[in-house]
This record gives sequence, C-alpha cells and structure tokens, in this order.
Amino acid sequence: MIDEKLLKNEEKAIFSLRSLYKKYGYMPFKMSKFEEYDLYVRNKDFLVSDRIITFNDTNGKLLALKPDVTLSVIKSGVDAPGCKQKVYYNENIYRVSGSTHQYTEIMQAGLECIGDIDLYDVFEAVHLAAQSLAMIADEFVLEISHLGILSALLEEAGGSDSFRKAVAQCIAEKNEHDLARICEENGVSAEKTAKICSFIGLYGDMKSVIEKLDKICETKCGRAALSELCELQALIETTEYADKVFLDFSIVNDMNYYNGIVFKGFINGIYEGVLAGGRYDKLMEKMGRKSGAVGFAVYLDLLETLGTESSKYDVDVLLIYNEKTDVKVVADKVRELTEAGKSVSAQKTIPGKLRYRELINIEKEAR
Repeated sequence: MIDEKLLKNEEKAIFSLRSLYKKYGYMPFKMSKFEEYDLYVRNKDFLVSDRIITFNDTNGKLLALKPDVTLSVIKSGVDAPGCKQKVYYNENIYRVSGSTHQYTEIMQAGLECIGDIDLYDVFEAVHLAAQSLAMIADEFVLEISHLGILSALLEEAGGSDSFRKAVAQCIAEKNEHDLARICEENGVSAEKTAKICSFIGLYGDMKSVIEKLDKICETKCGRAALSELCELQALIETTEYADKVFLDFSIVNDMNYYNGIVFKGFINGIYEGVLAGGRYDKLMEKMGRKSGAVGFAVYLDLLETLGTESSKYDVDVLLIYNEKTDVKVVADKVRELTEAGKSVSAQKTIPGKLRYRELINIEKEAR
C-alpha cells in the first residue's frame, strides 16, 4: 500500500486524474519522447514556447524532444465520421520554464476529444476541467471565454490579421489604452471601438456577463456564439461547480488555432494558470483533419509550489553501528524498528544535515 505522505503533489494528482478521465470513457494515450521537428515548425504559434530541443537521428532526420502532446494526438488519429477519439495522457514534455527560463522536463496530464464534436463534448470537457481542479485544491476557479463572440466583433470592425492579433493581445493584457489607440489607427468607429474595449471588463458569474453580452452581440455569428454560451451556462448550473465557473473575455487563445469555448483554471496559492484548454477545430483543419476537437492540459509541474506539510524530521530513527557490529544485529534492529512503523537510517556516523527524531547506538545499547 502506498503511503500518500511520500507522494509529491503532482504524483498524487496523476493517480486521481487518471481515474477520473477513465471513468468518462477516455483511453490512455502513449507516445514517444520525440517527434519529427517539422511537426513543431509548422505549428510553432500553437506551442507555449517555440524554443525546442532538437537532435539528429541516425538517418540524419531532425527530431525534437516533444514540447507538446496535443499535436502528437492529432497526428496519430484518423477521421471517422460520427465517431469520437477520446484519450487521456500523463506525459513528460520538454520546454523552457516560465519561472526559470531554462529548459525543463515538465509532467503534464490532460485529455483530448476528437471527432464529431457537439455541445455535450464541450460541456464534458469543461466539467472535467472543473473536477480536475477540485481534485487538486479546494479553492479554485475556472474561467471561460468564447472566441466566436470576439471573432464576430472583429469581423464587424474589419481590419487586417495583424490588427486582429494586436486587438487580441491588448484584450489578453487588459490594456484598454492601447486597444483604443489601435482601433482608432485602423479606422474603427467609436461605437465599435467601445464594444471591443468593453471586453476588457467582461468578468464575473456567467449569468450576469451573458446579460451584458446580449447588448453587444448583434451579428448572426455573434448571436450564434452567444446562444452556445447560454446553453453551456445552463448545463454548468446543473453541476456542483457552478459557483466556481466565471466568464473572463481576457482569455484570448490564438484564434488561428482555437475557436469557440476556451478556458483556464487557477488554484489558490499559485499565481499561474494550472489548467488550460478549449476547442481547437482550426488547428485540426491546419493539420489536414476534418474533425472537431476539444481538450485541456493540467500543468503538474506548477503543483510543486503548493504548500505541503513537511515533516520536521527526515527519519524517525538514526541507527549508529561500527565495523565491529554483527551485521545480523543491525539487520534485526532495523527490521524491529520498521515493523513498528518507524523509518530508519543505519549509519556508521551521524550525517551532518540529517534530521532525526531518535538516535540509537547499537554498541552502547548492547553494553
């Protein structure tokens, strides 16, 4: 039986998440530690970091230690009309850490649902994201956005791709001053600029934010996206996590890859989002797939910063013996102590930094 006290936060999370995803019909996905570098070059904007560790295979082909799992899942599957490929994973990925700015090995868990995606699949992904956060910490929030609503507003405003990208970045950074300036420089009317700028302040419980969106979404595409958001809100209200889910339209994933519902998860004690995901039909299309897709990843490396209850001692008993001590006497004493539920470190001298609760010297005890 595994003593949970000995497990790291990320190790505990892996066991819990694996069991959760399997319960909803997701199958384990295993992959190689590396892929052809070309896969990541073609989709570098989708990656968290475009700095990738590469090496040459024996045949001269350039390979890369995988910085992402989603691209490999998409690459490995095939389109089957009416069907869904539902997989979960816990894999090590290799990329530059946001905190250390150095290459690091990161344990990541998550799931992907690919195929004939509908509203239920989006809801299931959101619900499982909330359940994942609940398994990690009691205090958490899941923040949701809908890129279809922003896309409709930007279509209405017109402008180039660079304009749309700049607008999305300002909204993500909650930078209203530059957002207004960019709209003005691109000839966007004051009325449309006000609508776009209002996205920065759109945050709160789903019902109240949807009421505000009703006055903003006027185009056919905007109304369709809002309708989907309303249906999702009604489904979320039936779960135990309704009070943990908020709308936040500053969540703006790359609209060249994502569409529809996107979300991020936060837990108390960690300033970065520990979970991120959404619908990414556009990425599927870019990779030559006709199916839809929704999924998310949990960044388990961030859980290392969670406060854990650490013991005052490294070991219960420091057992000291010397060259003259009978080995059987040492083994018997260690067995006696461990069977009594104590941890033991058998040493010939006292280690400088070892913290022990009790010291036993076998030779002195024998005398």
